[in-house]
Amino acid sequence: MCEKSGAKRVFFGNSGAEVNECAFKAARKYSFAKYGKGRARIISLNGSFHGRTLFALSATGQDRYHKYFDPFVPETVNAEANIKAIERAAENKACAVVIECVQGESGVNALDKAFVKELAEYCRKNDVLLICDEVQCGNGRTGKFFAYEHYGIVPDLVTTAKGIGGGLPLGACLFFDKTENVLGVGDHGSTFGGNPVACAGACNVVERLTEEFLLEVTGKAEYLRAKLAKIDGVKNVSGIGLMLGFEADKPVKEVAAECLDRGLLLLTANTRLRLLPPLTVTKTEMDEGLAILRGVLAN
Repeated sequence: MCEKSGAKRVFFGNSGAEVNECAFKAARKYSFAKYGKGRARIISLNGSFHGRTLFALSATGQDRYHKYFDPFVPETVNAEANIKAIERAAENKACAVVIECVQGESGVNALDKAFVKELAEYCRKNDVLLICDEVQCGNGRTGKFFAYEHYGIVPDLVTTAKGIGGGLPLGACLFFDKTENVLGVGDHGSTFGGNPVACAGACNVVERLTEEFLLEVTGKAEYLRAKLAKIDGVKNVSGIGLMLGFEADKPVKEVAAECLDRGLLLLTANTRLRLLPPLTVTKTEMDEGLAILRGVLAN
């Protein structure tokens, strides 16, 4: 993983929420060790989703996930995806900004490239760590090993899970140059993180994510997106690679339920539907799925 990403060290956990917790703790320790107290704020974006543990949920920028579970971890704030909003949220108290280059849970929204580059420069100048949450959009999903590669940036911390284990429970927090030695013995841990069974699955996944394979993913994504856009009732297709979202002329929960009855599994995200097929999907399988979707929307 370090060879493919340029990271220096990796901490293994069991899930995305766990490794996000690791990244947030690392960011706070980095800032405390360098600046002392009063600089512990973690900024996330509106529409984000970072997990279901309390710290990760506190950083999640969607109110619908917050019901019942407050009070939340202090100094976790949300902001719009523009630099002015980030500066207002920071108030010289921020240790990190966490982003998903493609926000999955809010409808598969890819962040604006100009904003991400501007954010990376802001973080560099102000010594605020940039964390990329690649739990959903990493591991080849967008046609790159990690989605941030589409944006021409290098984060300070990267978190990933889901696809990296090939179906086994595994998460990873990657530490880049600035953060390589932040955590020491006893600062963080995991009972089953990095266990040999899950890591055997991850080794297989990482070995298969070759340049040739990722080019195939990109080609499949272009095919799927073009076909999807031609279906009556599909509107506003968004996303990158094989991580696509769209609006429909019918209520999305009805569409998802009817598709499931006919053998096509879709996900919903607010008022949008999500398509996240296996990276090994074939064009024949895509055509079969699209035919089911076309029939449901036409019914």
